[in-house]
Amino acid sequence: MSGYGLDKEFHLSTVLEKNLKNQGLDAKIINASVSGDTTTGGLNRLNWLIENTEIDVVILCLGANDMLRGTNPDLIKQNLNKILELLSKRDIKILLAGMLSQGTYGEKYKKSFDEIYPELAKKHKVAFVPFLLKGVALNPSYNLDDGKHPNPEGVKLISKNLEKKLINLLLN
Repeated sequence: MSGYGLDKEFHLSTVLEKNLKNQGLDAKIINASVSGDTTTGGLNRLNWLIENTEIDVVILCLGANDMLRGTNPDLIKQNLNKILELLSKRDIKILLAGMLSQGTYGEKYKKSFDEIYPELAKKHKVAFVPFLLKGVALNPSYNLDDGKHPNPEGVKLISKNLEKKLINLLLN
């Protein structure tokens, strides 16, 4: 998550790194996201990122913007699958953070989109958080006025949603 509309101190990468350090883990979190990014954009940038940076773990949380644009779920799945394959070839541990579709594009779209993340997590045998925005989505007290992007309190909750799985990956 790029931290849309937030000062850097409230970006997920900053909050997550601080929380991990408070738990005794010397982790450096690199925010490689781009505001408004899609799975296609992430896939296009991936080789540059993994070739130029030493990475132990990737938290993969792409697809929400694809869904908001009504991108074909087959393309989203194909892009995420390719990203997972490239990371696995480099022996990079992966935490896949899932998303759920809103109902805007109908039940068929929602079903196809919602199946992407659990299917890929199972196929690639990666750590998995079923819904990155659990407790945050559609909750006005955890979102900016646009109703789509988390506020600082929402980011804290998202960090907690990721921490346990991420700590397990870092320690094993």
